[in-house]
Amino acid sequence: MSAGRAASGIQSRLLWWLLPAFVLIMAFNTVGAYRTAVAAVTTAYDRSLLAVARTVAERLEFRDGRVVVEVPHVALDFFESDLRGRVFYRVGGLGGEFVSGWDDLPAPPQDAPRSEDYFALAHFYDGRYGGEPVRVVALHQPIFDERPRGLALVQVAETMASREALTRRLLVDTLASQLLLVVLGTVVTVVAVRAVMRPLGLLRRELDARAAGDLAPIVAGGVPREVSALVAGMNDYVGRLRGTLERQDRFIADASHQLRTPLAVLQAQAGLARRESDPARLRETLEAMDRSVGDTVHLANQLLTRARAQHGIATPAFASLDLAQVAREACLELGSGAVAKGIDLAFEAEHPVPVRGDPTLVREMVKNLVDNAIRYTPPGGHVTVRFARPGEAPAIEVEDSGVGVAPAERDRIFDPFYRAASGSQPGLGLGLSIVRDIARAHHAAIELDDGAGGVGLRVRVRFPVPDRPAP
Repeated sequence: MSAGRAASGIQSRLLWWLLPAFVLIMAFNTVGAYRTAVAAVTTAYDRSLLAVARTVAERLEFRDGRVVVEVPHVALDFFESDLRGRVFYRVGGLGGEFVSGWDDLPAPPQDAPRSEDYFALAHFYDGRYGGEPVRVVALHQPIFDERPRGLALVQVAETMASREALTRRLLVDTLASQLLLVVLGTVVTVVAVRAVMRPLGLLRRELDARAAGDLAPIVAGGVPREVSALVAGMNDYVGRLRGTLERQDRFIADASHQLRTPLAVLQAQAGLARRESDPARLRETLEAMDRSVGDTVHLANQLLTRARAQHGIATPAFASLDLAQVAREACLELGSGAVAKGIDLAFEAEHPVPVRGDPTLVREMVKNLVDNAIRYTPPGGHVTVRFARPGEAPAIEVEDSGVGVAPAERDRIFDPFYRAASGSQPGLGLGLSIVRDIARAHHAAIELDDGAGGVGLRVRVRFPVPDRPAP
């Protein structure tokens, strides 16, 4: 479906499916009802026609070696008024000779089936007589006096005009009744569909009346059970959207708060440099400005990293990856910073460490762990990156020889922009906050402990054991 073409509504789709199906059912019902009515008319007229034949057959006698009959015209007139058509008859003798009636009445065909509806030996068939279609019954009547003499043939024909008129009337009545049912069914279907769809209209009007920033849950009162599941999904989506907007608001607030101070310091230093005439003091001011610019750049990078990490957490793309390989690449990227401070950055990995995670997020987590350790380790110290042994749950451990973190502060160092009181190195307090958010997204646990010999800090992130691939 093209983007510019609006999809049809549920009400229209329901009517599009229900009404043609309803009309088709009525059409089949009309055909069935018409066929049943025609069969009933045929049976009723055939019975009357057989009654005429029996009346004539009852008057057959055997005299002087032949079959004779006397049929009063009054009887035929009575049956004609009852059948409402013209009636003809023919009586044939024991040898098929003409006895009475209309001699040119068509003989029964050889394949005329015997009627199983009556005890009499009767055959019904259609033919033409006098240029008109007729319905004929051929009745074989036993003839006997003192002993059986044989079978005489009595034929009675009736014109089809009355049957056809009654059939047309039945067809018109059937079509009229079925058309009335179609109209009534259509009205009932439309009313029922609109009644069922009314809660959706109320729900839409409630949403239309909301303000643009109203992200409160939708109340699904009175809607069908199937729509309640849709509303629940919408509420879940709105909740995730609300969380995303809240994170964006917090990011904007944090960024504006954290950037305001270093930018103000940098502006003051620039003003001081313009007024400074002493070359030595001017150099000191420029060096201070360089440090301020570096801190501001680092702050901006950390803020952007946190925003990128939070966006990835909202829509993670998990895959199978080697935690050791990701950490090796992160350490190579941060190695120059460790060399500049004279820190021994050791990487201990002898085997792959398979985990399930988002490669970008895991890389950011490792970089922040190592960068935080380098930043808070004094010159000449050491930082070690190691991993869990085979058979254990996959984990990464970063240990430094810095000042460490007091146990009372270990729960707070994950808060954004919080710096431990024991820290003397410049920092922003965002690194471990990013680590915590990414660890939560991967259902990983963070453990804090003292470093070797009670010196420094050891941070261990333990990942869930990945599912084994199917054999």
